[in-house]
Amino acid sequence: MRNDKSDRFVGSAVATGRVPRLRGTRRITRCLLPVVRDIARAARARTRLSSLHSLSTSTDTGHSGATLAVREVTKRFGSRTAVAPISFALEPGQLVGIIGPNGAGKTTLLSILAGVTPATAGEVLQPAGKIGWVPQQPALYSNLSVAENLRLFARLEKLDDPEEAVGRMLRQTDLEDRADDEVGRLSGGNQQRVNIAIGLLCAPAVLLLDEPSASLDPRQRERLWEFIGGLAGGGTTVVFSTHNVAEAERYADRLLVLVDGELLFTGTPAELEQAVGGGSRDFEAAFVRFLHERGH
Repeated sequence: MRNDKSDRFVGSAVATGRVPRLRGTRRITRCLLPVVRDIARAARARTRLSSLHSLSTSTDTGHSGATLAVREVTKRFGSRTAVAPISFALEPGQLVGIIGPNGAGKTTLLSILAGVTPATAGEVLQPAGKIGWVPQQPALYSNLSVAENLRLFARLEKLDDPEEAVGRMLRQTDLEDRADDEVGRLSGGNQQRVNIAIGLLCAPAVLLLDEPSASLDPRQRERLWEFIGGLAGGGTTVVFSTHNVAEAERYADRLLVLVDGELLFTGTPAELEQAVGGGSRDFEAAFVRFLHERGH
């Protein structure tokens, strides 16, 4: 059953940027105070992403049919180069894994693609559609229900029909029976599904996932990847980062290998194994050998 009082609270907070004073909403108020502070931040991120879409729509990517193209993207923090000049293009329905050691620049690259972090140089070009962004730490409010979380972010996205989007996401993520459950009471796997549902609210052409299976048990990971694979099968380009190279081998049909901000390899898992001449006992060993042969 829908909580009309909390829904009015969420709607008012999103519409005005202020927390209204309602009786019996002390618990919800504590939970939503961070939301009001985050509205301006979310709006700035949306503005950056809108600018990216505007640029991409009017610019030829040079790759026929590509959902996303990256040209010489670079990110520097002071004198440190976090991402060296990188170029690649992604196709509809691709499931792309970004792998590399800690500090390789995986999260930085994903946040640049999402429009959250500006690149120092280069271009990210997107011919059509939107980009969905799912950070590693769930951007959820534990004292709100699943449906209330989705409704809040649908309004932040300024969707034409938030209620339709909420219903669609509940069905797509198979969470209809959990719609009224508080997110804080869900399992880690279901919380991650809600997190991904928020990234899918705008029906993006490209979905970016930062360490989507971190902290999940094997059964939760299996269900998560079944869902992600279904998205790719439906034509969504899915890009994910992971430290689990065996997971990347199993689920990705294309890999990007980043080391110290440099793109050292792009291709299939089988092609990476071939690059080291084969003979490795497993893919992880082949990956370690690949890095060692390149001085890392």
